[in-house]
Amino acid sequence: MALKDQIAELVTPALSQAGYFLEDINIVTPGQHRIVTVIVDGESALNLDQVTVASKLVSELLDEATFMGETPFTLEVTSPGIDRPLTLPRHFAKNATRLLKVVKTDSEVVTGRIVSNTDLDVTLTVTEKKTVSEVVVAISDIKRATVEIEFNRKDEN
Repeated sequence: MALKDQIAELVTPALSQAGYFLEDINIVTPGQHRIVTVIVDGESALNLDQVTVASKLVSELLDEATFMGETPFTLEVTSPGIDRPLTLPRHFAKNATRLLKVVKTDSEVVTGRIVSNTDLDVTLTVTEKKTVSEVVVAISDIKRATVEIEFNRKDEN
């Protein structure tokens, strides 16, 4: 079993119990040292305290793991960046009301604000030429979906 898979198998239960999701693990080995990056997420955006809690959980488990061998490693625990593609229904739910750019598998590009989502699709409000409409995009039709950064967003509350 690959090291990445061994790490995932070890840390996923503890992270889940603490209320986090394991998003990804990246391992690079420059020279005689490993850098293990564990990307965790939650139902809402993680703050620094939550990342610290996740980091302690993962660190304690990896320090005891015999499969890590004798190679020294640096552990980095982080949350997904804003530029990370949305791929799972919970990613869309977490970003409700945010502006989303979707590139569909047929290369059509749809940009709109997330209204709602299900396990199968995401509903966006799209404004084209001052006309607002709702567009439902099946998750299976999405090639890439990313949150658009808005610096001057006016809250609609």
